[in-house]
Amino acid sequence: MRADPSQAEPHDVLIHVCVTCRRADDDADAPRPGARLHRALADALPAGMALRPVECLGNCRRSCTVAVSAPGCWTYVFGDLVAESGTEVLAAAALLAGSTDGLMPWRGRPEPFKRGMIARIPPLLDHKEAAE
Repeated sequence: MRADPSQAEPHDVLIHVCVTCRRADDDADAPRPGARLHRALADALPAGMALRPVECLGNCRRSCTVAVSAPGCWTYVFGDLVAESGTEVLAAAALLAGSTDGLMPWRGRPEPFKRGMIARIPPLLDHKEAAE
């Protein structure tokens, strides 16, 4: 008998935060918005989530940017965030953690995660799986 997918164990989620990009109107001497967001997330990260700073996610025009991923799930890249987006980032990550199909559900996404999606990347496969 198949297990009920709604009872699946939560996925471990990894949040990547670009800590280098800034907007043109940002003070060059001030801490970068992504670095501030990373710091805020590090102080509030729940169990089952990991956080990693990255030097560049290649999305400078729509900074502040995060990527949210989990094993066997799609990876999502979001931009146009602000340093104070920590609560929204964690809410979006929790949606992916609870996904039964590897997709982040639209319903319940915080507003910046409805309009700020840059990319959705399929789950990674090894070469053997990809050839099938």
